[in-house]
Amino acid sequence: MERELELELVSRLRAGDNTAFDEIYIVFNRRLLNFLARMAKNRSVAEDLLEETWLRLISVGEGLRADTRLGPWLFTVARNLYVSYCRSRVRETAYTADLVLLWPCETPKTPFELASLSEFEKRLEAAVADLPAIYREVILLVSVEQLRPVDAAEICGISPESLRQRLKRAREMLLRSLAQQDSRPGEEVDFVNRG
Repeated sequence: MERELELELVSRLRAGDNTAFDEIYIVFNRRLLNFLARMAKNRSVAEDLLEETWLRLISVGEGLRADTRLGPWLFTVARNLYVSYCRSRVRETAYTADLVLLWPCETPKTPFELASLSEFEKRLEAAVADLPAIYREVILLVSVEQLRPVDAAEICGISPESLRQRLKRAREMLLRSLAQQDSRPGEEVDFVNRG
């Protein structure tokens, strides 16, 4: 989102303009849901946390600082809600079939490419899901959501250097996991090294 548009939306939100909320929702809803679904490994929990994230924006919208960056603010709220959820409940750990597979990629051209891509997405999704939460969140924020590392560090409440170290470790863990699954060389490097 362009900074000028973002500042305008924040200004309108602070003024109580409901259409500003609608525009923010359109831009961030799917991204937040994907992030929360991959963190929680449970779509139902992710949807509940997403709803609470939007309620938080509604409740504090008029009190936001004029220079608020919406992406980092929303992802921070979503992450904090997930952390609170984990602390207050024993979370379901089963990998659910309805987890959305929305990895950015080019459209396959042949049936073979489609089958290969589908298999790789399954392996990649499983490898990301198996990462410890602190590593999974940095991969999701930087490589999937394509947030700037400095913003991802702010969301996670850590220094940019700590984020770089976590991201490096997460990428190494993903590469090892994919290699153990007998993946084809080079295929996973594009995704893992993005960001």
